[in-house]
Amino acid sequence: MPRFYCPTSLRCGDLLDLPAGAARHVQVLRLQPGERITLFNGGPGWDEHPAEHPLGGEFDAVVTRMGRSEVQVQVGDFHPVEREAAHSVRLAVGMPANERMDWLVEKATELGVASIQPLMTERSVLRLSPERASKKQAHWQSVAVAACEQCGGNRVPLIHAVMTLAAWLKARPVEASASPCLLLSLRPGAQGVRAAANTCADSAGVSAAARTGAVTFLSGPEGGLSPAEEDAALAAGFVPVTLGPRVLRAETAALAALVALLTHEQAGALPVLR
Repeated sequence: MPRFYCPTSLRCGDLLDLPAGAARHVQVLRLQPGERITLFNGGPGWDEHPAEHPLGGEFDAVVTRMGRSEVQVQVGDFHPVEREAAHSVRLAVGMPANERMDWLVEKATELGVASIQPLMTERSVLRLSPERASKKQAHWQSVAVAACEQCGGNRVPLIHAVMTLAAWLKARPVEASASPCLLLSLRPGAQGVRAAANTCADSAGVSAAARTGAVTFLSGPEGGLSPAEEDAALAAGFVPVTLGPRVLRAETAALAALVALLTHEQAGALPVLR
């Protein structure tokens, strides 16, 4: 059944004119009155501001009218199904160049990332003016919406405004370092991703059964972060981690970390980190 993100209030039984984006998508698919669809409205920001996004899940709906530019549906039953991870992973990444950032956003959304912070770093190939950065942010947010519609997620990850790494580290609240903060690094002594996440949780006094909070993962662009940038991240509370002996591309490394943090050995549930 086709799924559509509908960033508006949804109530069972309501007749609703779909927002422009969802309506356009329905028209592209050439759906007709009487056809059934699924709607969800878990918008960006749910992870960092849960009180503003109390309702996830999804709604049945039936197309009731197709106009030239508008689509009306009747909202049906609500299903409180969630397909999100038991703990959220917030990805901060030095933006890879060309179309690789689009691909990273799409795949990270499919894997279940909670938010993505695009960063400009010393070695970043992609350099954006403020105007272009704003357009890119809106584009990447639309990529995340489309990926959520496809993969079954009911909560769209938030794509933050582009920042420099230095500005982002400076703006992070002090309490952010209380949850696991991991830095992808080639430094000697770096731990495995899961082991480091558990070590951070243990040092913060978090029991194994309660490890369902946020994990922040910082990864560099092509060429990685500079030594000075790594030092700044470590001073901000990040712990160096490794993905193994191979050197991965920037977009591959970020996704490999998400897989390590969000997937598990047995299908059907997302476990505590281990």
